[in-house]
Amino acid sequence: MTKYVISFPSGVMRVPDGQWQQVVDDSHQVIRDLKAAGAYVFGGGIDEDVEPVTVAADGAVSAPIYPPFDGGFTIIEVPTREEALHWAQRIAAACRCPQELREFMYDEES
Repeated sequence: MTKYVISFPSGVMRVPDGQWQQVVDDSHQVIRDLKAAGAYVFGGGIDEDVEPVTVAADGAVSAPIYPPFDGGFTIIEVPTREEALHWAQRIAAACRCPQELREFMYDEES
């Protein structure tokens, strides 16, 4: 089976006041459904209050050098891309924002 990441940057969420709890409830339901289907691997949101750092090969730690990585993501494992697209659509509806779907390359060591 193939692993996919479904993600969105935090800046794209536009939830009207008073609707946040419904978004939370809806998104948690999708996660429960993913778990029940045996497709859930991991998910979460990036803690944007913790400053990221860059760690070099020599161990040096410095300020971030890459574009920001924020928002939420879910990693799933499903047999077909069509099934991955189905779950991405479910998450998009629950989170009220478009989702990006990416496929992980297969690596037998991972």
